[in-house]
Amino acid sequence: MKMYIEIFLLIIAIIILGYLFFYSADILFAPSTNQNSDNQVCFGSNCFYVTLAKTNAEKERGLMFIEYLDEGNGMFFIFDKDGNHPFWMKNTLIPLDIIWINNDGKVVFISENSQPCKENFCSPIYPNANAKYVLEINAGISKKIGIKIGDKADIKIRR
Repeated sequence: MKMYIEIFLLIIAIIILGYLFFYSADILFAPSTNQNSDNQVCFGSNCFYVTLAKTNAEKERGLMFIEYLDEGNGMFFIFDKDGNHPFWMKNTLIPLDIIWINNDGKVVFISENSQPCKENFCSPIYPNANAKYVLEINAGISKKIGIKIGDKADIKIRR
């Protein structure tokens, strides 16, 4: 009888730990909503407080599984050098505007209103220009504030 109780308690502990792990993943990996962040990308007076994606793991995860992103927040991807960096919307739950920015801080490509992909295969979005940085923000904001190709981004990042 004692063995059955121990097995039951072990199963309950595993279930609780599994729940905490998966529930906390959104909290642990969610972009910061701290409006006092040192990391910002601005277009004129419109600034976005950004979570940085610098490592390969951070870049691969991006905004996957995030259910909500504050309007003034985003994710900022930093690559080693200018290149053609395709993005996809696999496991992304919210529509996004994806903005490619070159080494000089100029917007070189925008994918507006990129939709989540729930399929096994998701087509990548290929920019038609090289970029060193990519900014992901909520869909519709780039049009709302008038971001266009050629605009200058003021990148304020503390690495």
